[in-house]
Amino acid sequence: MKLTVNNKETELTQGNTVADLANQLELPTQGVAIAVNNRMIPRTQWSEQVLHPNDSLVIIKASCGG
Repeated sequence: MKLTVNNKETELTQGNTVADLANQLELPTQGVAIAVNNRMIPRTQWSEQVLHPNDSLVIIKASCGG
């Protein structure tokens, strides 16, 4: 299934949830926020949030420094 992640086309190879995508992208377990179609998804709902073809996601990673 093809999705847009941070303005880049990405293929989700296994599963169909935000948690599956986070695992595929090897995202850290903390310091990450994900929005699907401009709606923030709480981490507690990642395994329940089903993704659909052509969804647009924004992934934000926290960083130190300034």
